[in-house]
Amino acid sequence: MRVALINPRWTFEGSIYFGCREPHLPLELGYAGAMLKARGHEVLLLDGHLLDLSADDLRRAVADFAAEMTVVTTAPTYLFWRCAQPELRVPAETLRALAGTGGLKVAVGPHGSTTPRAALRKLGCDVVVMGECEETLVRLADGEGRDLPGLCHTDGGEVRVNGGPVATRFVDAPALAWPDEWIARHHHHHHRFDSAPAVPGAEVEASRGCPYRCTFCAKENFRDRYRRRALPLLLAEIDRLQAQGVGYVYFVDEIFLPDRALLEALVARELHFGVQTRIDLWKPEMLDLLGRAGCVSIEAGVESLTAAGRERLAKNCRVETEELTERLILAKQHVPFVQGNLIATAEDDPAMVADWRGRLRDHGVWANDPVPMFPYPGSPDYRLRWGLPDDDAWERAHDAYLETFDHFSELQNERPASLCELEGGCGS
Repeated sequence: MRVALINPRWTFEGSIYFGCREPHLPLELGYAGAMLKARGHEVLLLDGHLLDLSADDLRRAVADFAAEMTVVTTAPTYLFWRCAQPELRVPAETLRALAGTGGLKVAVGPHGSTTPRAALRKLGCDVVVMGECEETLVRLADGEGRDLPGLCHTDGGEVRVNGGPVATRFVDAPALAWPDEWIARHHHHHHRFDSAPAVPGAEVEASRGCPYRCTFCAKENFRDRYRRRALPLLLAEIDRLQAQGVGYVYFVDEIFLPDRALLEALVARELHFGVQTRIDLWKPEMLDLLGRAGCVSIEAGVESLTAAGRERLAKNCRVETEELTERLILAKQHVPFVQGNLIATAEDDPAMVADWRGRLRDHGVWANDPVPMFPYPGSPDYRLRWGLPDDDAWERAHDAYLETFDHFSELQNERPASLCELEGGCGS
């Protein structure tokens, strides 16, 4: 089968989107493409964001390729599936542009994983994949049909949902090989602040899922169960990236856990990298190894400065605030940029937060202004408030967020638009 895999050209005007606006490698489409090729399928992989391709450009490329199945992702890179933009404006516009070409239209991403019926209606596609998509896409291309687990589709005018979200093995995810042109255009070094990019950057995935159940994290329908990727495959991918001139990689892992074998392998490669992690999991010896391995950026979730706040967020943190603070300060001795993330909670007094941020700043550690928490459908926070997500879950969460807060994240200079305004053309 001829399969087109598309990452749209993203725009976020009026959005509450918390993620980075720069292009990132679409890892989920990369894995799917490699696995499809291994099964003998022909693949066209297009990244509208990285290559600056409009919806019309994408349509022409898909038509020229004569795709029999076209896959569109609803979030910009797997890195941001867990904090995706609520609106489906961009993928819906992309799918509308593909009308009359591209064969079977398939949507993948966090929206369909959590609210499959609503995603199917808004996007106007043929099939929505629920959960991690790579293996399901291969099975679809192999001709297994729409009865596969983890699919939502229309059958005779009736919407059918085949069970719930699915998960991949991931441990044997193939070593990706990106086109040289893509890497040459990948100027962005995600979450790097110690120096300006002088060589290409990239994103890689060493593990998938997280063993924790923090209330704010939208991972119940994808990237839930923790799995670690086979080290030889990961290192082969990193070695190819370095051969293409990449000098910095960002690990998109939900949580980058201490991994001695990986860090020791990275020491010899003289590669810079960034991670997201929990600072309470890192002992002094491993922080030293992390720095020697080439880590130049740590984004560490602290979330709340009180035990009560962390407990309400289900952080399952077994150390006190003072030890967390000392661990961040110690990490800064080994890693050029260290950040402690905070979420706006009722338990944290503003004066206490200001004092803590000032103390860290005196030691060279950055702590963000507490960010209002968006109740993502698919997160425990959403479920605790309203129960399991229904077709109106994104609208409900978005309305509640705008009604609750009058200031937003540091990325948002203006008040976000309503979801109705953002999705004006979806499902029409």
